[in-house]
Amino acid sequence: MTEDNGPRTVLITGASSGIGRAAAHRLAAEGANLVLASRSESVLEKTRQECVSRGAGDVTVVPTDVGDRKAVESLFDRAVEVHARIDGVVHAAAVVAYGQFTDIPAEVFDHSLQTNVTGVANVARSALDHFAEGPGGSLVVVGSILGKITTPYMSPYTTSKWAIHGLVRTLQIEARETPGVHISLISPGGVNTPIYSQAGSYTGHPGHPPPPVTSPERVAREVVKALDEPQRDRDVGLANGVMVAGFRLLPAVFDAAVGPMMRLLGQGRESVEPHPGNVFEPVAALEAVRGRWPRIWG
Repeated sequence: MTEDNGPRTVLITGASSGIGRAAAHRLAAEGANLVLASRSESVLEKTRQECVSRGAGDVTVVPTDVGDRKAVESLFDRAVEVHARIDGVVHAAAVVAYGQFTDIPAEVFDHSLQTNVTGVANVARSALDHFAEGPGGSLVVVGSILGKITTPYMSPYTTSKWAIHGLVRTLQIEARETPGVHISLISPGGVNTPIYSQAGSYTGHPGHPPPPVTSPERVAREVVKALDEPQRDRDVGLANGVMVAGFRLLPAVFDAAVGPMMRLLGQGRESVEPHPGNVFEPVAALEAVRGRWPRIWG
């Protein structure tokens, strides 16, 4: 809630699946007005109905590809047209493609970065421009533990998350000069969302979330909390600290272990033909709050 002007308005990207959809549900239960964006128009409408049933105020859906700067500008224009202001922005949109760097088609790699890196820049630019015109606001970006370590077979995603970490930290420092503007980074480990089922794969196997696996609702709780209590970087994952310590302090051991661990725990046993997953187009049938993996924490 805002102090004087009724329910707050929060814009969420990646709102049709996983952490973004879970954050929309949580904010809806608080009575927030919501602007929901993703590429999946039909699933956005279903998410809108879910939010209304949970007590949300006005819920607006705007199908948007965050990698398209003009589309993101139109998204924010629509949000302001409907609600006059935006109090918070949650950016959760991302895509994944598995495979050795040389096996992933160049166009899949490039488009992954278009969504995951340029998409963050597009959303952050529009959010900060809007916040600068009014009383400020809060931007929360969902990053990843893979913005602090690396693993084989996920070069597009890892590259993008390192880039996001650098961009967000830069924006946080710059925002110190803009009163009322807050920027937070949330860095989950493995999360039980459908992103792994939707991912492209060029390894011959589907992806799996690395254990310990937490729930999207647990991450969404931290995302919504950061709207009110900004976090420079909030890790969400029982093993995040151990993985980062190993990567930084024991690099030779980490490098030797991470490949076998990734093949054992980060890949399914099923066989799949090479495919781009949802990198270029959404796969609406696979979009949901949760994936098919049991959570271990949260």
